[in-house]
Amino acid sequence: MMNPGRRTASASGDFVVFLIGMRINQPLKVHKWGPVFNSMGAMLNELYAKPELGLLSHETWFARTTLMVQYWKSMDQLLAYAKARDSAHLPAWRDFNKKVSASGAVGVWHETYSAGPKTHEAVYVNMPDFGLGKALGSEPVSARRDSAGLRLGRPADSQ
Repeated sequence: MMNPGRRTASASGDFVVFLIGMRINQPLKVHKWGPVFNSMGAMLNELYAKPELGLLSHETWFARTTLMVQYWKSMDQLLAYAKARDSAHLPAWRDFNKKVSASGAVGVWHETYSAGPKTHEAVYVNMPDFGLGKALGSEPVSARRDSAGLRLGRPADSQ
């Protein structure tokens, strides 16, 4: 459902933005990149079934290089999930390294960012819940948060 007007993310504390994806280098080798692609679905199912693990929300875009943006409650929770022996991630990562990575058929990548008050800003105009606003909630833009600078906590006269 579309939210009319201007809204901003309702982030009051720290959170983590995790970008992850894969690049299909050899499109005909589906037997190599297919399992890598499918493993993310199993991880997302697990993470949404267990909110205590820390995933808040995600968005995904598909092309030759995929991009998934994940929003996490904390860096500690993200790192704990990555190395948890009972999670879907660790076996998938080991499988990739053992069976696929040397072939070059598919590449994987990720970037991780910590964020908190005054380190991020967001605006959504006539958009459904999306991105950080979907992960943390959104609210109408108020006069005190009417510009990117104000949303970043900068004084009005410094913008």
